[in-house]
Amino acid sequence: MILNTYKKYILLLFLKTLFEITIVFFSLILIINLFEEINFLKNENVGEYYPIFLTFLNAPSLVFDTLPFIFLVSTMLFFIKLINKNELSIFKYTGITNFQILKILLFSSFFIGIFLIFGYYTFSSKLKNHYLIIKNSFAGDDKYLAVVTSNGLWIRDEINNKINIISADRIDDANNNLLKEVSIIQFDKDFNLLQIIETDEANINNKNWILKNPLVTKKNTTDEFKFLNLKSNFNTEIINKLFSNLSSMSLMQLKKTKINYKKLGYSTVGIEVYENKIYSVPVYLAIMTLLSGIIMFNSKFRKSKVFNIILGILLSVIIYYVNYFSALLGETGKIPIILSVWLPLIILMLISSIGMVRLNEK
Repeated sequence: MILNTYKKYILLLFLKTLFEITIVFFSLILIINLFEEINFLKNENVGEYYPIFLTFLNAPSLVFDTLPFIFLVSTMLFFIKLINKNELSIFKYTGITNFQILKILLFSSFFIGIFLIFGYYTFSSKLKNHYLIIKNSFAGDDKYLAVVTSNGLWIRDEINNKINIISADRIDDANNNLLKEVSIIQFDKDFNLLQIIETDEANINNKNWILKNPLVTKKNTTDEFKFLNLKSNFNTEIINKLFSNLSSMSLMQLKKTKINYKKLGYSTVGIEVYENKIYSVPVYLAIMTLLSGIIMFNSKFRKSKVFNIILGILLSVIIYYVNYFSALLGETGKIPIILSVWLPLIILMLISSIGMVRLNEK
């Protein structure tokens, strides 16, 4: 169906405004992140353009995180442009209602959101992954590594001139500090085998692991102990943090990681919350556009443009913390996971619905 002339005009003006605000946010993110990368690499022997390279790798992911606020500010600026040219009144005189204008913006934001999660997000997550790989190479942590695979948790841990290759089938469901069915192969720095340790349970609450009833095989002899201590670079907190950066994973990688976590017995709550956040993006963007439009319709002749922009920024901050608090409730099990993501959106939708009463009379 061919769009009417006014629909084309509204859509193109909105897309142009959205592009302009995105460039502004992208530029601010580049500047802020550049200082952080310069500070991070200040003691490294790298080229002067290396911080800029890292900044450009990280920026697309940060832009994705700020999309709801980009759409909120863009919608406000879109209406400011219409108000400055008195075009809202012209639309009204020609029979085009406020609701019709908002409907165009609403559906545009929703379909742009679908493209963003299945197109742009995949691109930004790949760049984020390269960014983290490069950053980790400078972090001084190259002596140890941890990954989750379909075969469980695997750790490479170099400490006290020894290299430990550690595998565990799962993490105890009742106690996150306990690894179950643990096997440790210990080498010297030249990768000569020193000993093999097998235990049913390892307490990793701190970096001095406690192995329960371990069997230690050394030079064809096996000894059994009641308890054995093992020094490590890892504990429960560090392992949890290693798997916390989900923004570097594509949607397919998130699904695979969740399957591996389930096989290991590792909590998948964080992944499920993050997946729902991504899938909620189209609805989130549409609601932010709707909320912003309602604010502008209700204040276009009574408040200054500066006031509206400041109001938009304050709303962005409030909405961010409401989302953050709701996500924490979900991750700690206080409320269902899905509800923790969608509850703030439901609240925003209800607020917007109230604002839509007698919208066409504004």
